[in-house]
Amino acid sequence: MTNPLPDRFAGWCLPRHPRSVGRSRMLLREQAQEWQLPEPEAETAVLLLSELMTNACRHVRAAPGREISARCVIVGKTLRVEVSDAGDGLPRERNASPGDESGRGLALVAALATAWDVRTRPHGIGKTVWFELETHRP
Repeated sequence: MTNPLPDRFAGWCLPRHPRSVGRSRMLLREQAQEWQLPEPEAETAVLLLSELMTNACRHVRAAPGREISARCVIVGKTLRVEVSDAGDGLPRERNASPGDESGRGLALVAALATAWDVRTRPHGIGKTVWFELETHRP
């Protein structure tokens, strides 16, 4: 069985810089509005994208100039968001204590997404972290 073609597709390449987190949020908000995603689902997707982009900016050890790509597709009623970077380390959920200022991003993704995972990129450089949300779009 082959994967169905997406009903909708959008993607962006952004520099590995903290400003790219806010830029990716804005781009996804605009795209979600164009796709007529209900606001609560759009805001959840924006929050989770922000967590993945933040991880890619903060924790990836990669050569200067490497970009982060974000890809969003809708197939049927499923929104899939992917963030790819050139880092070789695989992310893992942490058990952040109440006093920790970070370490909750993947826990949020796990709690709010329908599904999520990470895979190495097929060409051997980097990884893609993705999540899916079920939508109630028209």
